[in-house]
Amino acid sequence: MSEPQFKAEYTRGSIGRTMLKAALAMLPATLAMSGYNITDTFFIGRLGSAIPLAAMGYTFPVIMLIGCIFYGLGTGTMANLAHALGRKDSRQATALVSSGILLVALVAVLLASLGIFFADHIFIRLGARGETLEQVQAYMNIWFGGCITAALANEGNKILIAAGAPRVSSAMTVLGMLINVILDPLLIFGLGSFPAMGIRGAAVATVASQAIAATVILVILKRRRLLALSSVTWGGTARCWRLILQYGLPAVLGMLLIPLANFVITKITAEFGDVAVAGVAAASRLEMVAFVFPMALGTTLMPMIAQNYAAGLYQRVRDCLRFSMTFAFTFLLFVGLLFIVFAPNLVVFFTPEESVREIMVSYMRIIPLGLGMVECMRFAGFALTACGHPQADAWLKALRILGMHIPLSLLALHLQSLNGVFLARLLSDILGALITIAVAKRMLRKLPMESSSAE
Repeated sequence: MSEPQFKAEYTRGSIGRTMLKAALAMLPATLAMSGYNITDTFFIGRLGSAIPLAAMGYTFPVIMLIGCIFYGLGTGTMANLAHALGRKDSRQATALVSSGILLVALVAVLLASLGIFFADHIFIRLGARGETLEQVQAYMNIWFGGCITAALANEGNKILIAAGAPRVSSAMTVLGMLINVILDPLLIFGLGSFPAMGIRGAAVATVASQAIAATVILVILKRRRLLALSSVTWGGTARCWRLILQYGLPAVLGMLLIPLANFVITKITAEFGDVAVAGVAAASRLEMVAFVFPMALGTTLMPMIAQNYAAGLYQRVRDCLRFSMTFAFTFLLFVGLLFIVFAPNLVVFFTPEESVREIMVSYMRIIPLGLGMVECMRFAGFALTACGHPQADAWLKALRILGMHIPLSLLALHLQSLNGVFLARLLSDILGALITIAVAKRMLRKLPMESSSAE
C-alpha cells in the first residue's frame, strides 16, 4: 500500500507560529459553521408566516443531538489518526480513516432510520402541533434521509485537520456554506425554473451543499492515499472501531451534556419570566462572538498535541497547551472587559425593550469574567484526550455541569435571584476550569522529559 501524502505537520516548527497559522486558516470555517442555520432562518423567515420559522425552532434540538454524536465519533477518528501520523504509521493511518468513514456512514443510516420512524413521537413530545408539526416533518424527513452527508462532511473535515490540512478543511466548510446560500432562495421561493418548495427547499439545500462538500473531501482523501475502502478487512476494521469508540464515546457523552445543561438552565431561567429568557438568549448569542477566534485556535489543538504526544515530543506537548491557554485567556480577558464596560451600548442593537436590556447588561457584567477560564478548561480537556485520557475529560465535564452548574443554579432559583443564576454559571466556569487545568498539568508532569523543545 502506498504511503499517505499527509505527514505529521504539527511536530515541527514554532509552536506559536504553527498554532496561529492554523487558527487563521480555520477562522473562515468557524464563521461559516453557523452559516447554515443563519441562512435557513433568514430565508424561511421571509415565507410570510411564523409557522415555518417555528418549525425550524423545533428541529434544532434534534439536529444538535445528532450533531453531538457525529462530533464525538469524529473526535475518536481525529485523535487516533493524529497518533498514527505522529508515530509515522501510514498503514494504521489509512486503516483508521477508511474505518472511521465507514463507521460514521453506518451510524448515520441507523440514526436516520430511527429518526424517520420516531419523528412524529419526538416532535409531538417537543410540543409541535397541527400545521407546525407538518412543517417539521416536511423538513426533517428530507434532513434525516440525507444526514449521512452531514456525517461524512464532519468526519472528513476532522480527518483533514488531524492530518495537518486545516486550510483545506476550512475551504470545504466555506464551500458548503456558500452553496447553501445560493440554493436556499432558489429552492425555498422557486426562483427561475426551480419549484417553490418552502421549508422543504431549505432541507434540500442543506443536504445538497453538505453532499457536495463531503464528496470533494472524500476525493481529496482518496487522492492523498488516506482513504482506501478496497483494503478494508473485517478484523482490521473491528480493531479500528474499538480505538475510535474508546475516544469517541466519552466525547459523545461530554457533548451531550451541553444540550442537557442548556435545557435545565433555560427551564430555571423561565421561572423568572419570558423577559429573562429573552434577555439571556440574546446575551448568550452576543457572548459567542467572543469565542470565534479562540474556537479556531482550539480546533487544531487536540490533533497537534496528539501528534507530538505519539511522536514522543513531550516538551512540545507542554508548550502547545501552555501557549494556547495563555493566548486564549489573554484574548478573552480583553474581550470580556470590553463586554463589561460597553454592555449598555451593545445591548441597544438587540432589543428596544428596556426590561430585556437590563437583564442583558446584568448578564454581560457577570458572565464575561469567566470567559477565559471556559476556554482554558476546554483546551485542558483537549490535552487530556490527545494524551490518551478521554474518560477523564468526560468526567470533568460532568463534574462541572452536573456537580456545579446545575446545583448552583437551582440554589439561585431557590433564592429567587436571576443574578444568582449568572453567578452560578461564573463560579462553575472558574472552579471547573481550575480543576480541569490541574488534572491536565498533573498528567503532563508525568510525561518523560526529552531533548526536543518548542522554538
